[in-house]
Amino acid sequence: MLRHAPLFGELDDESMTAMLAMMGESRLRRGEVLFHEGDAADRLYAVVAGKVKLSRASASGQDSVLAILGPGQVFGELSLFDPGLRSSTVTAVTDRVELASLSHDALLTLLDGRPSVTRGLLALLSGRLRRANDVIGDLVFADAPRRVAKALLDLAERFGETTDEGVHVRHDLTQEELAQLVGAARETVNKALADFAAKGWVRLESRSVVITDMERIVRRAG
Repeated sequence: MLRHAPLFGELDDESMTAMLAMMGESRLRRGEVLFHEGDAADRLYAVVAGKVKLSRASASGQDSVLAILGPGQVFGELSLFDPGLRSSTVTAVTDRVELASLSHDALLTLLDGRPSVTRGLLALLSGRLRRANDVIGDLVFADAPRRVAKALLDLAERFGETTDEGVHVRHDLTQEELAQLVGAARETVNKALADFAAKGWVRLESRSVVITDMERIVRRAG
């Protein structure tokens, strides 16, 4: 699974073996927290199995979901450059989550003499910045239904499975978590999803959605 992570995908067998020897393992169950916003940041993590959410709390106590990450995705890479405090809280959203981790010092050792890892890290950081810019732009310019459609497409790209009925997206989020990911009130997101369902674009299921008309969702997200 780590081969699917852009950060490690170009490692040769010898380097991969050396990295695995330096990695730690963590296991979480649904609702368990790996670390909290404000904790010391000293490790990078890769998701091996399951899904986690990255979230932040506002001064008023409201949560915002920054991202949902699944197998092959990496987080905590900022600790390499800024081993200070965590900028988000990471929580398991599936029944079982398996994580592999590298300490700050081990990651520096891995980077030494391995330009492919450095390139992977730069690509990872660039992707984070691009996504942050997109989110800011959507919050300013896009209405809630458009943001819901874009969220569905993002989740479908990473977690969707094509079936005879459409693309089945098992996102494992509650209604409240999905609303926090979109950046809108739960009632607003539910209304948009209900509208999509009434038009025959999606079918709603518990912690999942089936996109039955991908073309329409793509247009609504555009």
